[in-house]
Amino acid sequence: MLDIAKRTACGAVALLIIPLLVWFSGWQWHPTGHGNWLKLMYWVTETVTRPWGIITHVLLCAWFLWCLRFRLRAAILLFAILGAAIVVGQTAKSFIKERVQEPRPFVMWLEKTHQVPASEFYTLDRKARGHVVHEQLKDETGIPGWLRKHWQKETGFAFPSGHTMFAASWALLGVGLLWPRRRTVTIVVLLVWATAVMSSRMLLGMHWPRDLVVATLISWLLVTLACWIAQRVCGPLTPPVQEQQEIAEREQETR
Repeated sequence: MLDIAKRTACGAVALLIIPLLVWFSGWQWHPTGHGNWLKLMYWVTETVTRPWGIITHVLLCAWFLWCLRFRLRAAILLFAILGAAIVVGQTAKSFIKERVQEPRPFVMWLEKTHQVPASEFYTLDRKARGHVVHEQLKDETGIPGWLRKHWQKETGFAFPSGHTMFAASWALLGVGLLWPRRRTVTIVVLLVWATAVMSSRMLLGMHWPRDLVVATLISWLLVTLACWIAQRVCGPLTPPVQEQQEIAEREQETR
């Protein structure tokens, strides 16, 4: 358990670097226009948004099962554990959101620039909120159409970030489960992807840095528990003897 906690803690620290730097720098979000890099960030965030998030989940589950190469029963249990870790995280996120009720950055921007009080905005149902966003921004040429549509769809509360919990959970699952198999490339890709998702949520006006920090910490706790359970019910995370040679050959090729 301690070894797993140490590994996942290292991963969590890596994910926290950017949101903490942004938080302590005092950076304030503001719409930035039509830059191609912002559209790229939108597509990054879409890898976590339904329905694409479901596809991402299935693909990552399949990849983890292939990397770990458990027998059928253990593989089924691992699939269930991976799914449970994500579902529990998203359930916790929804529970906290409804109690904290923190407005999104773009909603606060609407309050300042379009006189739409955030307190009144959130008394409406989701469909009505989307209509308000559409009406207020339909003549706003400085906001790309795809971003307006994204805001119309994402009118919930901000704290904590559900997208961050999804991406950070998968990245930390990679650190917790795949590091003993030395799947370094997979772990790095997952950490970079999760960091990009987290950054996109701030740049698109969806979250404050603290939303990302707390979401990452919650993910770390859940993933550490999930990895420990996986080790208990699925078997050792360390590779069997026949796979150790393959790992040694793979590491030799990367040098």
